[in-house]
Amino acid sequence: MPSSARRIGPSSAAALVVANMIGAGVFTTSGFALADLGDRRFVMLAWVLGGVLALCGALCYGALARRIPESGGEYTFLTATVHPLAGFLAGWVSLLAGFTAPIAAAALGLQAYLAGAGGPLVGLERPEWIGTGAIAAAGLMHGLRLGAGVWLQNAAVAVKLLVIAGFVTLGLGALPPAAATAPPSAPPFDLGAFAVTLVWISFSYSGWNAAVYVAGEVRDPARNLHRSLWLATSIVTLAYLALNVAFLWAAPATALAGNADVGAIAAEALGGPSWRRAVSVLVALALFTSISSMVMAGPRVYARMAHDGLFPQVFRAGPEVPAAAVALQVGLAIVVVWSAGLAQLLSYIGFTLGLSAAATVIGLLRLRRREGAERVPIPGHPWLPGFFVAATLATATFMATRRPAEAALGVLTALSGVPFYLWMRRRRARR
Repeated sequence: MPSSARRIGPSSAAALVVANMIGAGVFTTSGFALADLGDRRFVMLAWVLGGVLALCGALCYGALARRIPESGGEYTFLTATVHPLAGFLAGWVSLLAGFTAPIAAAALGLQAYLAGAGGPLVGLERPEWIGTGAIAAAGLMHGLRLGAGVWLQNAAVAVKLLVIAGFVTLGLGALPPAAATAPPSAPPFDLGAFAVTLVWISFSYSGWNAAVYVAGEVRDPARNLHRSLWLATSIVTLAYLALNVAFLWAAPATALAGNADVGAIAAEALGGPSWRRAVSVLVALALFTSISSMVMAGPRVYARMAHDGLFPQVFRAGPEVPAAAVALQVGLAIVVVWSAGLAQLLSYIGFTLGLSAAATVIGLLRLRRREGAERVPIPGHPWLPGFFVAATLATATFMATRRPAEAALGVLTALSGVPFYLWMRRRRARR
């Protein structure tokens, strides 16, 4: 791609990763995890392991991005390293589970927090209109011009990080004594429940690969992409750990367990209703930047697939942005907002994206075997990529045994793309 078309700098690429990662998961997952595990320490252990996995994944994807610095994410990587069908299925998964479902999950989380904040929006007969409006606004930001959308997103990410830093500073200073929030007894460790929690938390970290979807528009991608990935992932991991200490120890476990708006509950326990309202609005802003980043990144995958003749041509990128692909992304996400629940989405997304990421890292190992260590250097090879693949597949297996419906839906999502791939291949061959 000509350098004039590469208009995204390293700071904007890192901001895209931060915006994509800090979304619905960190502000909603711990309540569900606490209900399953019953012990804050187990929940925090899952957040630590999730951060380690995310950093391993970011380093592996950075190695791929240095070798294949083009937009499209897993679709581009698996097409080059495994087989065009594998790449197409990864793109198909991105359309449904990689972006559509996470955008809807962020919108549902935004609804939950704004409902807790009070105000005129709560009077809507259906709260889904809040999430619908947020998705539509993000579509307008990124469906018209690239520059304006990137600038607004960078500004919102800066505000989001300042808000998180402020909440963590005030929250940790106001935590009650441990005895005041201690559960009556610690339950035994349940490996299956822990694996399900780790899948949920992996979804919370899943945006660590966001910059690779716009790699073709990043300046000097061989130098900037991998730095953006691991630096942004490290920053977000530290923010997640600090946030969850503040969330989990601010209120009794019984008040947090099973609830989506754990940040708002923790804020009220620390500072009363005024803190709850303020944090709810600020978290809603954070969730909107997550929606925005995914509406920006996802359509680049479908545009690349259309460019390669494996998706309808109407979704090819325009001179500024892939406007038709953005419209498709917005429409699908709004449908899911009106038809799904948050807890089920977290399980489905975490399982499906985990399999896609593991397949991509396996593709990286195949590429290194084919081209050699000099052309495809991988940090910590073979232990780091091996650990990522093994841990991701192990948690997915446990997830399938505990949540078979969501796991089956994830597998069906991938397999449903096979007939569409064969049809598009035949259409392309006839031209």
